[in-house]
Amino acid sequence: MEYKDYYQILGVGKDADEKEIKRAFRRLARQYHPDVNPGDDGAEERFKEINEAYEVLSDPEKRSKYDRLGADWRRWQQSGGRPSDFDWGQWAAGAPGGQRVHVRYGTPDDFEDLFGSGNPFSDFFSQIFGGMGGGAAPGGFQYRVRPQRGQDYEQEVEISLREAYQGTRRALQKDGRKLEVKIPPGARTGTRVRMSGEGGPGAAGGEAGDLYLRVRVAPDPQFERPGDDLHVSVPVDLYTAVLGGKAQVPTLSGPVKLTIPAGTQNGRVFRLRGKGMPHLRQPDQHGDLYAKVEVQVPTRLTSRQRELFEELRQISGKEDRR
Repeated sequence: MEYKDYYQILGVGKDADEKEIKRAFRRLARQYHPDVNPGDDGAEERFKEINEAYEVLSDPEKRSKYDRLGADWRRWQQSGGRPSDFDWGQWAAGAPGGQRVHVRYGTPDDFEDLFGSGNPFSDFFSQIFGGMGGGAAPGGFQYRVRPQRGQDYEQEVEISLREAYQGTRRALQKDGRKLEVKIPPGARTGTRVRMSGEGGPGAAGGEAGDLYLRVRVAPDPQFERPGDDLHVSVPVDLYTAVLGGKAQVPTLSGPVKLTIPAGTQNGRVFRLRGKGMPHLRQPDQHGDLYAKVEVQVPTRLTSRQRELFEELRQISGKEDRR
């Protein structure tokens, strides 16, 4: 009986993890699928090998047994033993240290549609892991093409900062159907919104993939957004900065009044709690808004205003000297 090197068949190393094995299987299965290669007997046999290799390497129990068998087989070869003299019986399904398995490969009709009736697995697989001829598992064998999940799709969608604050909707067209997706409050650049089952179709009865909308929040001319906080500049006239008063601060929920203490310096930052962006998964909670004062120095003075400023400067100078 011929030993099957399943790692070589899938083109992966013996230390390959589950994801690497799955990627290799999908790539090869697409390449050698009988529907893609009609009438090609070589591709058909290759497809069978690929499925058989994946059936073993994707199952932790089968892979563990196969790895132990492989180590034993290599030692036998290194010792100069002939392949025909290797004791396969100790590894056969149902033998001491072996295992009886019921291969999870579907309905007979699915495989017969592709390959006709008969056992789609090699003698090696059947004897080691159970099946027709050589240690069949009680209850028989089931064959089916392994269902393949459809491909996930991803599409970028741009929204404004104000839409990110309130939440918004976008309409999409897919296969002649109109889809509406809700983008939640608090979305930020990089947020992905999942539309279940709207990706690529599955194969052999597998479920459809998903469609992901990747959000990009456009820059806002007024607000800056680090995380869930907002930063905004607030112009304050010189008289209010010196004497104190009120200033209007823009927020995404509407303007608010801010008390400006007398003697406020240019660049001072005031924190307005809860006036920032809603948290993505807790929209009833918000970040903060930071208002930075920008003192506006008058550039056009009347003659009377200039006289008063000159007088103020003289008074200030005298008081400083005193």
